[in-house]
Order: sequence, then structure tokens, then C-alpha cells
Amino acid sequence: MKLYKLIFSVLLFLNHLHADQNSTSFLDALEAQAVNNDKFKEGRTYFFSKLDKNTEETKNMFGAILRGDTFGIIPYKTNFILPLSWSKDNPTRVYEMNPEEAAPTTYSKNIEVEFQLSLQKELSYNLFGFHEYIFAAYTQKVWWQLYDASGPFRETNYEPEIFTIIPSSKKIDESLGLKAFKFGFVHESNGREGYRSRSWNRLYASGMWQWDNLFLATRLWYRLNEDKKSDAYYAHEVENSLFVVAESDKDDNPYIEDYLGYGDIRVQYFYGKNKMGLLLRNNFEMHKGAIELNYSYPLLNSTSSFFYAKLFDGYGLSLIEYDQHVTKVSFGISFSNELF
Repeated sequence: MKLYKLIFSVLLFLNHLHADQNSTSFLDALEAQAVNNDKFKEGRTYFFSKLDKNTEETKNMFGAILRGDTFGIIPYKTNFILPLSWSKDNPTRVYEMNPEEAAPTTYSKNIEVEFQLSLQKELSYNLFGFHEYIFAAYTQKVWWQLYDASGPFRETNYEPEIFTIIPSSKKIDESLGLKAFKFGFVHESNGREGYRSRSWNRLYASGMWQWDNLFLATRLWYRLNEDKKSDAYYAHEVENSLFVVAESDKDDNPYIEDYLGYGDIRVQYFYGKNKMGLLLRNNFEMHKGAIELNYSYPLLNSTSSFFYAKLFDGYGLSLIEYDQHVTKVSFGISFSNELF
């Protein structure tokens, strides 16, 4: 008997057994509490009631765990895992050094897994007397060729960030809907070497707007300049790996602004339990940019798990393919909602 059949048979047996003893069946109870955060808290409270809390240290530690503020870390951007992420074209392979002529130029599959982890932590409040918040944040995006024979992680982007949010005045808020200003520094790289290396550093300023269920973030950035590498490097004509490493601290992607531009616009709209999002980017001089549409809906009435779908078309999906046009449709689950 296959494993899933065995599990299903056990669930049916337990359901029948429990239904004879109680009007609420086992499967009904399972569905009712599977995504209920109150039930999770109740379970944690029950578990920790079994532990000894005879000292001040253990009382404080267990209290923090029950409140969910052990680290003071909260979601930042949308956290998601998308098991079905389909591209119009197979992703291009980029090698650290020039490959042999027979080496494949693309991955064998145009369907992969994509996931994102994004967290932030508040560092201070009202340190300078403007009612400002200072945050540190970290976002990691991964593209995983799970359905390929060897299942490689083809690209990972790391994005540490520090920023401050300064609330606007009451007059500006009431007249324009501008809630706050955001200023920050962000580093983004893929942690690779040689010709696969990609990275850039930016300073940015953003406006955070709200009108009822509509949220808008308008952001402009300035890229911090880096020394350019040799023309031979950019033409992939360097065969000496030591020379490639020697230039590793210089600009990996000197024309990235041509494709990602100098800012972006993000829109989030809530309608009942539905959430719809839009990302727009464009370099009007080069006529290159990107659009992303996303949609989420609570999974089994959960407040922290959502069905999530997104469509991306344009440049800059990931750092390794910043200069390649990508059309991609993805489906999966998200675990947080992004506002700005």
C-alpha cells in the first residue's frame, strides 16, 4: 500500500471513531484549527504550562516566547514559496569562467521553484526627536531548478538593508495621504565569483501613501559608483582566473541602471479578503523596465497563510539576468502581506 493511501485510511478511521464520540468529526476539527492562530497560541500556552518557571530568567524567557517577540523580528517584504514558477524561455546559464564549447547555454527546465525570505527588526524609535523609526532588514530571493536532474540553486540574491521611516506632518497626511518618508541604504549581490558575480549598492528615498484600502510606495534611488573592470572582462575575453579574481572588487554590472532604471512604484490594494499588488519600473531613456502583478487570498481562512500568484514581465527579475527580458508566471503560498 502506498504511503498516501495508508495515511488517508488512518484519517478516515480516526474520523469515524471520533464521530461516534462527538458530533464534531476529526477532519472537521482538523480543518477548523489547522490555520487558526488562536489555537496555535493556546497550544503554546498549554505546552509551556508543563515547564518549570521557578526563576525570573525562565519566566521572562517563556513569557517572550508566548508573546511571539523572542527576537523582535517581523516580516518585511512578502514571504513566499512558489513551487510552480514557469518561464517563457529556459533560464540562461552563466559560468564563473568561460565554459567549454559543448557546455549548455541554458538550463534544461523552464519551470522551477522560487521563494523569498524577508525580515526586519526595529533598532530604535525617536532617537533624533522626529518620531522616526530605524530598522535593519534582510531579504533573500532564491531560484531553484528543483525539477532538473541535479536540482541546482541557479541563483540566490542577498539584500541587507538599513533604513529610517519618518512620519509626515498631520497637514501633509490629511491633504495628500502621504503617511511617511523612508530613507535607506541597500546592498544587493548574488555571492558568486568570476563572470557570475553581480552586485550593486544604492541610497534611496521613498514616499509611503495611503487612501483607505489603497497603499502606494514611490521610490527613487541613486547607485553608488564603483570602478569599472577592463573591457576584456566585460567581453568575457579574460581566461586567467587569477586576473578575474583580482578585479572582483570592481563593478560587476556597469549598465544595470539601463535595465532597472532609477526607481520604482509599488501599489497594494485590499478588497475584502483579496489583495492585489503592482510593481512598475522603467528607464524611459532606454525604454526598458518591468511590470509585476500579484494576487493573494487567505488559505483556509488563515490570517498568515495565503494562496499567492504573480506574473512578471521585463528586466531585472534576478541579478544574474538583469539584462535579459523574462516573462514568468508563478503559483504558491505566501506567509505575510506587504503594504509599502
